[in-house]
Amino acid sequence: MTTTTRFTDTDLLKELEPTAARLLERHLATAREWMPHTYVPWSAADDYDGPLAGRPWAPEQSTLAPAVRDALVVNLLTEDNLPSYHLELAVRLGIDGTWGTWIHRWTAEEGRHADALRAYLHASRAIDPVALERDRMRQVGTGYAFARPEILHSMAYTTLQELATREAHRNVGKACGDPLGEQLTARIAADENLHMLFYRDLFAAALELAPDAATAALADVICDFEMPGTAIPGFRSRALRIAAAGIYDLDIHREQVLLPVLRALGIMTRGDLGPAGEEARERIGRHLEELRATSLRFQDLYARL
Repeated sequence: MTTTTRFTDTDLLKELEPTAARLLERHLATAREWMPHTYVPWSAADDYDGPLAGRPWAPEQSTLAPAVRDALVVNLLTEDNLPSYHLELAVRLGIDGTWGTWIHRWTAEEGRHADALRAYLHASRAIDPVALERDRMRQVGTGYAFARPEILHSMAYTTLQELATREAHRNVGKACGDPLGEQLTARIAADENLHMLFYRDLFAAALELAPDAATAALADVICDFEMPGTAIPGFRSRALRIAAAGIYDLDIHREQVLLPVLRALGIMTRGDLGPAGEEARERIGRHLEELRATSLRFQDLYARL
């Protein structure tokens, strides 16, 4: 059986608002309060040069491997662009009713991530603070906009992006060699996981309303997916070092992000797709195979590096 009902973005938001209200209630009941300042090693901190006439930063002060520093910078600068993400969601979902309540709550929770990471990195002298601030100014000054304005594309993208961000934070914490850093990134990853569950289950409801259109939107997002930090200065070289270190690479993206979402949504086994949905599902399948082949080639490259 196929569904031919067509929904405008306004129709979808109206139909999905009761689901969003239920998911928001679940989120508020599940989310655990945490305090960013408790994850910062204040006792190890030292004044920097400037008005306080402290010590300037030097590379030998950092105990982190270069790829870990790259990953922490990319993660932090990605979190720093929160004003753009808030604007994008507010424009698409609106700020009235359940949608506004969710967006403001999500923004408040996300805001802790950059605050805690920056304070941790400054206190531990893990990152050049001057370079970090200059990169932040460029990143936030450039802003970010979703590639596709449609609601279904936005929901599909946020589902994948939240899960990818969870993995990026969790993996860099495991690689950093610092128990406190691992605890902090695990705490941030737990937030990202709850955000992913909200968007994933919201998208699942959209799939029931418009299976063909939603599957096509998901295929578009999967095949063209980019993290929102691609505008970060030196992103490509940093991403290569991060991948070579096994913190986040194509195999992780495929195995820990794409496949779990596809399984949870039942995309590859749905029986209610029309021609457009079937074509989109085939595109997803081809992309997964291409990712597998590309990942194997890159793993050989990383081994040589």
